[in-house]
Amino acid sequence: MSRLPKISGRECVKSLYKTGFYFKRQEGSHIIIRRDNPFAQLVVPDHKELDRGTLRAIIRQSGLSLEEFNKLL
Repeated sequence: MSRLPKISGRECVKSLYKTGFYFKRQEGSHIIIRRDNPFAQLVVPDHKELDRGTLRAIIRQSGLSLEEFNKLL
């Protein structure tokens, strides 16, 4: 099993853009991104380093595996 990378919220958003997500809006320090097909909407905190549990939840909600996400980085 691959390890979770230590990345910022912005790095996470940039890698998810590669899979069809786009910027929807930002509320405070939370970036909301959306993908239309298949529909998914994610909230990514704009922090210097995301917690492991938060990053794992974002990856799971995006429909990607950990290995697929690591390749996008």
